[in-house]
Amino acid sequence: MASLKKFNLEGKEVGHVDIDQTLAQAEANGQSIKDYIVALRANARQWSASTKTRSEVSHSTKKPHPQKGGGRARQGSLVSPQYKGGGRVFAPRPKFDQHVKVNRKERLAAIRALIGDKIRNQRVHILDSIEMKEPKTKKIAHFLEKAKMGKRVLFIGAGSYGEIEFADFKHTFSIPAEKHHTFLLSLRNIPKTEFALAKNLNGYDLALAQDLVITEEGLKELTEWLVG
Repeated sequence: MASLKKFNLEGKEVGHVDIDQTLAQAEANGQSIKDYIVALRANARQWSASTKTRSEVSHSTKKPHPQKGGGRARQGSLVSPQYKGGGRVFAPRPKFDQHVKVNRKERLAAIRALIGDKIRNQRVHILDSIEMKEPKTKKIAHFLEKAKMGKRVLFIGAGSYGEIEFADFKHTFSIPAEKHHTFLLSLRNIPKTEFALAKNLNGYDLALAQDLVITEEGLKELTEWLVG
């Protein structure tokens, strides 16, 4: 069974934590991981950009200058795209729904593989606790330096859960717990560091991060979610 180094917030190594072998050895087809991340980025687009074409621009229809005699190229209207304030050519327009569906099994397989790759490259670390009495950005910065983290670090914690029920519909969602509040305040002024709840992880954040720092509670929740 694979094991990961465990640190405290002082940046000191305080032991090791065993990790599920299924998660440590997880792999997936490279193309399926790429398709998943491309779908994530595509689904983040609003598709609401809209500009006016020449038929929509409000302008005089009078010719800018006489057709002949001036030595200039003939022009028909000020709404032409070469004039300031004229219509746009091949302008961005609101699109129909461009959402790309990603199957749940494919999504979980991609996330497992991305985490497994980081485990094998020793880029995953365990944090014993993120509870702090007061916000201290310097303390987090010291931890990152002492534990020799990369430039981009993703912290992962366990969340609390809420439920929405309506008729036969029931939806469970994770929300940040109170214990995360002080830690998030300490983290927000450090560039290229992010925080995510275990079940809210996505492949783009994982691929972007050089190191993952997971709380012990977060690791347990992550293992239950991805391995079962």
